Amino acid sequence: MSWNTYYVGDGTPREVKLPDPPPWRTFPRTSDQHVFQPPEGLTDAVNAALYLHRPLLITGSAGTGKSTVIEQVAAELKLGPVLRWHITSRSTLPDALYQYDALGHIHSLRLRQTLYEGRRTGRARSRGSARTERTPPVDDIASFLTLGPLGTALLPGERPRALLIDEIDKSDLDLPSDLLDVLERGEFRIPELVRHRVRSAPVREWGEDERTCTVPDGRVQCTRFPFIVMTSNGERDFPAPFLRRCIRYTMPTPTVDTLRDAVAAHLEQEVPDSGPVPDLIREFAARIARGDALAVDQLLNAVRLVSDPQAPSGTQRDRILDLLLRELSGG
Repeated sequence: MSWNTYYVGDGTPREVKLPDPPPWRTFPRTSDQHVFQPPEGLTDAVNAALYLHRPLLITGSAGTGKSTVIEQVAAELKLGPVLRWHITSRSTLPDALYQYDALGHIHSLRLRQTLYEGRRTGRARSRGSARTERTPPVDDIASFLTLGPLGTALLPGERPRALLIDEIDKSDLDLPSDLLDVLERGEFRIPELVRHRVRSAPVREWGEDERTCTVPDGRVQCTRFPFIVMTSNGERDFPAPFLRRCIRYTMPTPTVDTLRDAVAAHLEQEVPDSGPVPDLIREFAARIARGDALAVDQLLNAVRLVSDPQAPSGTQRDRILDLLLRELSGG
């Protein structure tokens, strides 16, 4: 089956066997930690962050494996599933600590009160008297609280949790400074629980397994500082007080050898010494050395294309490679 048998563009419905995905695009997604190869100095930076209980700030261009580092560390050290906080310009520290559904809570209280009053009225009528039990409905505030990724990472435990704060350079200017106190003290308070009459409450943790934890007196305090990896594409500078609290590492510029190893690991096959694949790797490395903004996954897509014997050739192949290898800084 050739490349042109997928979408033809004539509007005619047809039965088509779609291609199998490349290894890095299978779903449900699996971690790339088993093929990640740490560059020189990265293991030292990780161990220093673990030893000193400090966050690790990794800077580098897109697609260099910054976010894969924590997956590999968490797997090797059995730290459990990685908690993820993907940063945008709208990200705030309170949302990362906990989330409170105030509207849902108010609606629930009103509904409970309405049902309670209805039961009181019904009992009073049946007894011919207004005297009945006066116990108000229980305020289940914990059902409307969920710890965020950072809040969950700060829960007490025998082993530290692993937390990825991805692309922190995309944040609002104040977020790195807002993080300072929490990262230094390793604790925070939930005001809604502090003011509540219930002294401890089971609160849902961040994640898909719906686990809950007991939060006493509205206070979350870690006993083991989490292993935190923050990634940055180098698009902005950070304040000195923030940098002082981090172990910093910069991913090296990919070379022909490192790109060759990455391609071989992802494709699960050896890269030949000559042919279209090594030529593509060399050209890709040369463009990065010239300062072009490119990501390694773009190279993987291009290699997948030129490695397929049924892929297009000639001018069509060149057009598609141009699409796959466009600079990320352009439109």
